[in-house]
Amino acid sequence: MAEIRVFPLSCVVQNYSWGKVGLESEVAKLVASGDPLVQIQPDQPYAELWMGTHPRGDALIRDNRIPQKTLGQWIADNPACLGAKVKDAFQGHLPFLFKVLSVNTALSVQAHPNKELAAKLHAQFPEHYPDANHKPEMAIALTPFEGMCGFRPVEEIVSFLQTGGPAVSGAGPTDVPELRALIGEVAAEQLERSGSDDPRGVSAALRVCFTRLMKSEKKFFVDQLNMLVKRISQEAAEGKDTSGSNGELLLRLHSQYPGDIGCFTIYFLNLVRLEPGEAMFLGANEPHAYLHGDCVEIMACSDNTVRAGLTPKFIDVLTLCEMLNYTPAPSSSKILPAAQSQLDPHVYLYDPPVPDFTIMRIEIPASVKLYLISAMDSASILLVIQGTAVGTSTAAASEMSLHRGSVLFVSANESISLHLSSPDGMLLFRACCLL
Repeated sequence: MAEIRVFPLSCVVQNYSWGKVGLESEVAKLVASGDPLVQIQPDQPYAELWMGTHPRGDALIRDNRIPQKTLGQWIADNPACLGAKVKDAFQGHLPFLFKVLSVNTALSVQAHPNKELAAKLHAQFPEHYPDANHKPEMAIALTPFEGMCGFRPVEEIVSFLQTGGPAVSGAGPTDVPELRALIGEVAAEQLERSGSDDPRGVSAALRVCFTRLMKSEKKFFVDQLNMLVKRISQEAAEGKDTSGSNGELLLRLHSQYPGDIGCFTIYFLNLVRLEPGEAMFLGANEPHAYLHGDCVEIMACSDNTVRAGLTPKFIDVLTLCEMLNYTPAPSSSKILPAAQSQLDPHVYLYDPPVPDFTIMRIEIPASVKLYLISAMDSASILLVIQGTAVGTSTAAASEMSLHRGSVLFVSANESISLHLSSPDGMLLFRACCLL
């Protein structure tokens, strides 16, 4: 019998409290479609689906002809499956963790360290920083998706700090005096005076302002936050437009995390809204928080997260404020465009500026009945979002039935022929490492 090098996976679900509940969750829907025996609990959150070899969520192999039980064990015994370059570059490990996220309430304001800082944090505080790797991430929306990412252009932050600020056309006044009170006059004026011709001066002023906010004394910031929430609530009740000061988002975050300093970060960080198929890339030291929606996500294999708000978990304000990238940029700059493949018009490539991972979105129209998932010199993980097909491969022992929620591991240099049977075509995502 030929060696089996393409096989289906059963993947681990994480039931974090911020996840969407029951069948409102894309994670739950995919799991239920992928395995009809799974019972979805209507009152339980289904936050993340992990597709990979992470020790806290190593995927199970759904093929009883394979002696190894998990993907991690199988790769350890068959490292050549990664592809020669990937195997050498990443010491015989799958370099990425592929996920689906269903976000109901905000995730913490956080950033991930670069490799140098990760090694240092892991050596000093292994209980909080469990490994020495960096953790760049990329999210691709499956449903309309909302997050915060990177520092806003300075003029936007200054508009929140200026008292009696002019109303933005059609969006109500932008001034947030409570924010200015927390940051203090000196820091606020320094940011207002910093000119666009001096990027280092701008970054330094921004660092001072953000650090002043995050290190505010608890009683003082809770009082200011309560004043702000009360004021915005009254304005909303009177039918006034509070969008200029992000009123709706402020009240939503405050209802999820009352009295949390993270509520004020909406005045520093870009609000990024992604439509399905749009992506954002989060490099090292980039402050971010996911707010709502469903996405596929890919990251380097690491658990290193430095948090500072909107969370009940361990927070490390000092490290966060020290490490952040204080370069202001518009929200549009955070969106990573997909490039249509020149080799295959059905493939769209999301190729971020890190070597660890790439995602392909494969859209097969209903008119195509036979499609080849081409071989590449990297192991990959294939997720079916929509459509049905029968898959055949010389590296699979038998035909594979593919439908919504199916997850396949594909060894390097192996291809799969899809015989499509769905009237609407297919949508798949393929995670890989293109060195």
